[in-house]
Amino acid sequence: MLNSFRQILPRTIRPTMMLANGRFSSTSADKSPISANVPKGVWNLGKLNHLAVAVPNLDEASSFFKNVLQAKSVSGAVALKEHGVYTVFVDLGNTKIELLHPLGEKSPIKKFLEKNKSGGIHHICIEVDNIEKAIKDIHQQNIRTLAEKTQIGAHGKPVIFLHPKDCGGILIELEQA
Repeated sequence: MLNSFRQILPRTIRPTMMLANGRFSSTSADKSPISANVPKGVWNLGKLNHLAVAVPNLDEASSFFKNVLQAKSVSGAVALKEHGVYTVFVDLGNTKIELLHPLGEKSPIKKFLEKNKSGGIHHICIEVDNIEKAIKDIHQQNIRTLAEKTQIGAHGKPVIFLHPKDCGGILIELEQA
């Protein structure tokens, strides 16, 4: 399990974007025509709620975070049939890691793990203060969502996923704060 995380981490952090002082450099995204057209004050992006990681073995991954990394807390597995996943939340204090494991043959995580045998980062979840207004504005910017309307997520709040092809290759989940 530890080797899986050692393989994942270097692929997710781009050292070339970091300056010598440990800060990130500005990118062309700061000048993006998309961000220039987003109306200000209609809705606000909040904090990072969690980072979701697909894992081939939920018990092993849970044990790793609990016993090796000594996470603040590790929940028990919860089956979310409507999403086709088992979830475990690892509380890090300032954010969470959501461990995902397939539930059923049609699980999107099953397909993900077929392509990524060792598992890996699946999505990031960011809170928004008004998810309906955020969706409307995002659609106006020609950003696709994976569903027509929100669904209730693992925290019992409305969520929607943004298409990774429209988000720089990142699957983004927006969650009502």
